[in-house]
Amino acid sequence: MVQRTRDLPGTSRYVETNGVTLHVRTIGPEDGIPVVLLHGFPEFWYGWRRQLPALADAGYRLLVPDQRGYDLSDRPGRVGAYRIDALARDVVGLLDAEGYDAARMVGHDWGAMVAWWLALGHPARVERLGILNAPHPGAFGDTLRGNPRQALRSWYAGVFRLPRLPEAVLRARNYELLARALVGSSRPGTFSEVDLARYRTAWGRPGALTGMLNWYRANGLRSGSFDRRERVTVPTLVLWGARDAALVRENAERSVGYCEDGALVVFEDATHWVQHEKADEVNERLVDFLG
Repeated sequence: MVQRTRDLPGTSRYVETNGVTLHVRTIGPEDGIPVVLLHGFPEFWYGWRRQLPALADAGYRLLVPDQRGYDLSDRPGRVGAYRIDALARDVVGLLDAEGYDAARMVGHDWGAMVAWWLALGHPARVERLGILNAPHPGAFGDTLRGNPRQALRSWYAGVFRLPRLPEAVLRARNYELLARALVGSSRPGTFSEVDLARYRTAWGRPGALTGMLNWYRANGLRSGSFDRRERVTVPTLVLWGARDAALVRENAERSVGYCEDGALVVFEDATHWVQHEKADEVNERLVDFLG
């Protein structure tokens, strides 16, 4: 099934993968090098809107899914359905469905955690790895256990793992707390009222908020999701906004240490939302790196 949205880049389609149906935004020449863009919490494919035209114009074929639980993709009810290995298999299945043996992977936030996991567990499917403000799983586990500042900044993750209460709080007053979190943790003007309206629509789909929170519930510190300490073998570029309110900078530096061929670029005046705030610079770096 194909769906068009006139005022946004790309075309929508639905892809069966790993027992779920994912909504996927596609753009770029069909014979271009495939690049998968993986969004984080609490966004959806729209979080890459500032990258899509530039990467497509550079000749890449972009596959940009709403990951499971989000917006127009399936939202399984079981918490266990959101374990990180299942999320990674969704992307492997997407590549299979599209006829690609491998692709370049780029992720932000939780989407970057899925990208790390793919590079560790399915390295033959990942040709290059682009990471935006998300640490290597083992690096994050090390930092979380050893740096009190990171433990303090991660307080909200424990709250998100509670049953039912987070949904009630985040849904209140038309998702005011989620919208305030985006605006308050970013540079002024990063998210417009039009952007927030689109996010509210995505958050308000039946079961979406629970699906989004289930990523936290299924992948806590005791789940084993942050115990992998293998080194990433594929070329890796880490782009990091230094003013991230949730993640200390130590995560970025430690993550590159887990890469055999890794590079780190820090944007000193950017926050967690680096792909929005430094879109031109991020696009330039990605185009040069993805090759």
